[in-house]
Order: sequence, then C-alpha cells, then structure tokens
Amino acid sequence: MAALLSCCFGCCGDNNSGHVTLKEMPTVQLDTHHMGTDVVIVKSGRRICGTGGCTANAPLHQNKSYFEFKIQSTGVWGIGVATQKANLNQIPLGRDPHSLVLRQDGTVYHNNEEKNRLPANSLPQEGDIVGVTYDHVELNLYLNGKNMNCPASGIRGTVYPVVYVDDSAILDCQFGDFYYPPPQGYQKILFEQQIF
Repeated sequence: MAALLSCCFGCCGDNNSGHVTLKEMPTVQLDTHHMGTDVVIVKSGRRICGTGGCTANAPLHQNKSYFEFKIQSTGVWGIGVATQKANLNQIPLGRDPHSLVLRQDGTVYHNNEEKNRLPANSLPQEGDIVGVTYDHVELNLYLNGKNMNCPASGIRGTVYPVVYVDDSAILDCQFGDFYYPPPQGYQKILFEQQIF
C-alpha cells in the first residue's frame, strides 16, 4: 500500500516519465501585430490611443462571446468585430464588409450601411463601459451593464474584437475580469484549445 501511495504522490519511475507539463494559455489582449501604423497600445495590451484600429489577438471561436471597453477619454472611436481583412488604418471602420462597429455617435455600421442606432439619450460618455456580445450571427451592445436592444448583423467569416480611436480618444479593453457580469450564456473570449 505504501508503494502505491508513494507512486501516486511521487515520481513513479525514472525522471518524471509519464508527467505532462501544462502550458499556460496566452492572455487575450490587443494584438500589436494587427493594428494601424499610428496606433499606440499600452497597459499590457489593454489600452489603445493614437489613430487607427486594432484587433484582439484571439478570434471569437466559441458560440457566445462577451467583451467590454471602458471609455477613458472621448473623441472619435468605434468598437465591434472585424475580420483580419479590415483596413485598420482607414477609420472609421464599418465602411466595408470586413467590420461591424458601434461608432461614438451611437450608430452601428457594416459595409457602409447603418445597421442600427443606440436609443436616444444613450450615447456612451467618458467613464462608461460598453459591453459587446457576439454569437456568430448577431452583435448586441450593453451600456454600463444595461442591454441597449440594438442588434446588428451581416459580417461573415472568422471575426476578432476590434477597436479604433482618433481625436484624443483613449479606450481600455476587458476580455476577462469584467466590470459587469456577461449576459447569461455568454463568456469571456477564450483561445481555441490546443493539444500540445
């Protein structure tokens, strides 16, 4: 019995054979390899400023994803989802089929068409938290935890969270450890599981 217990708690044989080293999953953050040329990313990949857009470093693989942005400083900005074909130097996003975004004026654009608009008197202000849900068909928006009932759809393919800024706007992203709990059934963005 002692041999069995020592085998369970010990190394059982020679030099850790049979042990699997666990690798830490990367953190989801803004991707400095997929950003506009005049974009500045700071705060460990959590804050964007400058001019242009940036995608996250992980696509939305799961069925129901949630992420948030805090408006630190107002200006020209937009948040939503985009494919890697989106031109992150050309703002505002939402002018082509590769991005679907909420703009600072409360409009939601995709393929240069207004898809929806936030309710009157609901424009995000400095300090507000804008939440985004996406289920591979429909994007929905939340303002300080409240559903804005402003769905939009139309983008196709593998999409990533996207944000753009200009005119002194500064936004912070949250892909986990949210300010507000995700709506039921939605979760933080996860890297696709890989077998090592």
